[in-house]
Amino acid sequence: MTQAETTHDGRAALIARLRSRDPVRTTVPRVPDTPGGHRFRLASIVIVLVVALVVVAGLALSIGSVYIPVADVWRVVGHRIFPPGVITPTWTAVTDRIVADVRLPRVVLAAVAGMSLTAVGTIVQAVMRNPLAGPTVLGVSSGAATGAVLVMRFGLLFLGVYTLNIAAFLGALLTLLVVLGIAKYGGRISATTLVLTGMAISAVLSAVTSFIVLTADDPTLGSQVLFWTLGGFGSAQWKLIPVPAIVLVLGVAYALAQARNLNLLLTGEESAISMGLDVNRFRQRMFVLSAAMIGVTVAVCGVIGFVGLVMPHITRLLVGANHRRCLPVGMLLGAIFTIGADLLARTVISPEELPVGIITALIGGPFFLYLLRRTSKAISR
Repeated sequence: MTQAETTHDGRAALIARLRSRDPVRTTVPRVPDTPGGHRFRLASIVIVLVVALVVVAGLALSIGSVYIPVADVWRVVGHRIFPPGVITPTWTAVTDRIVADVRLPRVVLAAVAGMSLTAVGTIVQAVMRNPLAGPTVLGVSSGAATGAVLVMRFGLLFLGVYTLNIAAFLGALLTLLVVLGIAKYGGRISATTLVLTGMAISAVLSAVTSFIVLTADDPTLGSQVLFWTLGGFGSAQWKLIPVPAIVLVLGVAYALAQARNLNLLLTGEESAISMGLDVNRFRQRMFVLSAAMIGVTVAVCGVIGFVGLVMPHITRLLVGANHRRCLPVGMLLGAIFTIGADLLARTVISPEELPVGIITALIGGPFFLYLLRRTSKAISR
């Protein structure tokens, strides 16, 4: 057998292995699951994050205009969760109402929003192969808010809160399509062009939202729009949580099922195509998924910036680029971050309350500038 034939056979064998459905052989960026250090480190990180989430949630349920001891907080929560008789109430009815009906839905909604934003940021950065991509930077969150404000302005709430969900989803999807269409040049999308396009579209949508407010007959629409543009969990109620929670579970489940394809995109489009992935169709599906998750999140808590940009980067520093690990760990980080940001927003100028978007912007803005500078240096080289 000649050397050329041997080389050809070797390439054919390699392609056959890469096209195998075995996830260990097909996900090039995957860190091997050795029985030693990697699994132990991952388990340790998850345990630490779960403990941190419990601690932050306990503080958020305890601290407020009325201080409630953390022990009493968890007893109230346990009394609501477990069957009657398991935990004997030793607290007042006012304490029960404050914890279970006022603060707990707020904490749960903050956790759901943080998980959704982080998951979407992780997905979008992988699909675009762009570390600067995120729901806020790409203008998707602004599009969702504009869609929701439009139906509020013209009184099109024929399906109640579900109308807001639908309008926010359509606004997010249309904005994403417009940004990608404008930023795409010569079949490629550069990081800088994508960011600048997203920022420009966000500015236009902000102007549109302001125009809607100024021309509205309802004087209270302005305060409602302020909520949409800066975000917050002050209006949290149990009835608002099921839709974003269900979309989060379904969306993350689908993303985890597609983790192999997300990992393939990290190797480059050509490599992913050579391994049998229809990149364009896969991107379209993930864009629709991202728009749905952002839409229902913005519909209940407004625009909360930089969570979907910052948290995925921290997650990859902790557990690597494998999306089977990034998505679950990132969701824990996102929940901790948003609950903590909401706690700060409620206590920094107490008894007044800051919009959560201000806290996340103060933390995420400098991080975004750092990423932009690092990316510009990489391009110049």
